[in-house]
Amino acid sequence: MELHDLWFVAIATLFVGYFFLEGFDFGVGVLTQALARDDTERRVLINTIAPVWDGNEVWLITAGGAMFAAFPEWYASLFSGFYLPLLLILVALIVRGVAFEYRGKREGRSWRRNWDLAIFFGSLVPAFLWGVAFANIVRGVALDDRHLYTGGFWALLNVYSLIGGVTTLLLFIYHGAVFTALKTSGGLRDRAERLAGQVGLGAAVAAVVFLIWTQTRHGSAASGGTAIVAALALVGSLVLNRIGRDGWAFALSGGAVAFAAITLFVALYPDVLPSTVDPANSLTVANAAATDKTLGIMTWVAVIFLPLVLIYQGWTYWVFRRRIGVQNIPA
Repeated sequence: MELHDLWFVAIATLFVGYFFLEGFDFGVGVLTQALARDDTERRVLINTIAPVWDGNEVWLITAGGAMFAAFPEWYASLFSGFYLPLLLILVALIVRGVAFEYRGKREGRSWRRNWDLAIFFGSLVPAFLWGVAFANIVRGVALDDRHLYTGGFWALLNVYSLIGGVTTLLLFIYHGAVFTALKTSGGLRDRAERLAGQVGLGAAVAAVVFLIWTQTRHGSAASGGTAIVAALALVGSLVLNRIGRDGWAFALSGGAVAFAAITLFVALYPDVLPSTVDPANSLTVANAAATDKTLGIMTWVAVIFLPLVLIYQGWTYWVFRRRIGVQNIPA
């Protein structure tokens, strides 16, 4: 395996990890409006992700940095062509982070209500737009012979990408509902399990449509295999959620999210950003990559520091593994 292939796999792994971890964060953020009945329950939901949400975003920062260093052409074309949707994602993430920190800084129903809406929309917008963005990456965009995007913002809102956005949104909400059932107790947990069953059916329909379309237009035997694994994981999660096996249901909902993302990267390879104007204009792992020396240095840095990051994040999840309920929230 060439170094540029290795770093394509590494970046794909970082995004898969980000969607697995931040996916349930987004889902819980949306559920603060859809599931919680009062401020105390809303605080329970926020506290389920409070110790980990900022650490989960490190996966995105690392993925963006790795893309910039390993595939500068990909980074330049993607971030210039997708400027507006990526800016909207960034603004939403900033607003959501501020809301987590500020909602409890002052008493007052209107103060908390406004920050709660910021958490809701700051979770919903990225959950939808990440699907739109990655659907367009797989589908391809209008790249000229200089690898510059020549389309506009509205060209990114095609039917395929919108279905992709709905798919990621519903998958993340389902993932968040299963996580809520795993991390809470009492009536909140019971309602989360019921809601997960309802949202999961919608997520399954959207995912099947999106993955079949992806496989038909852009897929291979390998991506077909990963798409089947994603579908089986989602079905298994729905069954286990129904019988109250929260831990396994969460593991499989995360597996469905992960293998759906893997399917997109497998379908994309060896391209990193296909051109719909002329296939010769497409960016690939070969023509978008940095030099071998740069990739070699990055590899050694990753080998040294990645295990430390994984150990720390695993320790964080272990420390905050217990369920919480309204009885744990001080008046």
